[in-house]
Amino acid sequence: MNTYVAEKPAVATTLALCFAIALLEGLDLQSVGVAAPRMAREFGLSVSQMGIAFSAGTFGLLPGAMLGGRLADRIGRKRVLIASVALFGLLSIATAQSSSFAMLVVVRVLTGIGLGGAMPNLIALSSEAVPPRSRSSAVAAMYCGIPFGGVIASLIGVLLAGDTEWRHIFYVGGAGPLLLVPVLAVLLPESRAYLDVAGTRAARASVAHTLFGGGRASATLALWISYFCTLIVLYFLLNWLPSLMAARGLDRAHVGLVQVAFNVGGGLGALGIGAALDRMRASRVVGGMYAGIVLSLAALAAAPGFASLAAAAFAAGMFVIGGQSVLYALAAIYYPTAMRGTGVGAAVAVGRLGSVVGPLAAATLLAAGRSAPIVIGASIPVTLVAAVAALLLIRRPQARD
Repeated sequence: MNTYVAEKPAVATTLALCFAIALLEGLDLQSVGVAAPRMAREFGLSVSQMGIAFSAGTFGLLPGAMLGGRLADRIGRKRVLIASVALFGLLSIATAQSSSFAMLVVVRVLTGIGLGGAMPNLIALSSEAVPPRSRSSAVAAMYCGIPFGGVIASLIGVLLAGDTEWRHIFYVGGAGPLLLVPVLAVLLPESRAYLDVAGTRAARASVAHTLFGGGRASATLALWISYFCTLIVLYFLLNWLPSLMAARGLDRAHVGLVQVAFNVGGGLGALGIGAALDRMRASRVVGGMYAGIVLSLAALAAAPGFASLAAAAFAAGMFVIGGQSVLYALAAIYYPTAMRGTGVGAAVAVGRLGSVVGPLAAATLLAAGRSAPIVIGASIPVTLVAAVAALLLIRRPQARD
């Protein structure tokens, strides 16, 4: 049985299109954080309301990931991915049209459903397009589009710096996905691995059996904990880093450059750590990755000026975003093909709870008068919990088709 797309042109097409979608998803995910200071002035938002605006999209990510992953195993990765891309493209444009805080929150929740539905399918398509020995590298190559999309959002924010020009970020973030939809319909191949198992008994397994049957319970729980805690840290930084840097006294241009450094580090980290996972012992890669997260967060909290903040942000992006790409790759190898969409979708959904908690927790600390270094340092214990769960996960046996 073929378990991956054998033809090199199909592999290249799949990975290139998945990268393009991830790029656009990264642009949308970080648009709110980049636009936040100007949105706050226009809508008169308090710190707590900004936290709600940041978390609104992630509320939609949870049901989107669950539904997108489940449907991927039932009707195919390609169909669900195209529908998800069209949805978050339309609603990104709707974000630019928001005229009130309430409308902004509703639109961002709906946008999150589309964004959430895309990710399990991107992971499944990327991992199933290549031989098992290259899965981590393939998922990492796809996922590095997320931080590079964040770079684009940051650069748009720097170039269009007027108080009313924040809407252009969302216009760009909506037009790209809509233009890509017909390209996906024509060029994106369905996963060969999915087609081989579609309609089998395993593909019809219940959600409970998929997640906890067949000896997968401990792997599922460890994966969920590591996702949840790592995404608390990641989404706290994605959403609050610009505002925290402004609170440290940086001007708008330097804030944008720190955000660019964070995302460039993330893209390079995803590629490097993903490649390392295919070639080295997983325990060394995962242990080094979480050690890097702790050290870079400590450096970011203590850095005194722009140059050191940019360097610390680069390192934090490299290990936090790169680390999340590793978790996505691990999810793909702990569930068999017929169940991969459901298993990955559930893990992504649980992780999205963390992406809600992170921005809200930061907003609570800031509203209580805590300084930027204290807020950043508060994420270190969460990182340690994620590290323990991930190290326990890699001791579990991998799935076999």
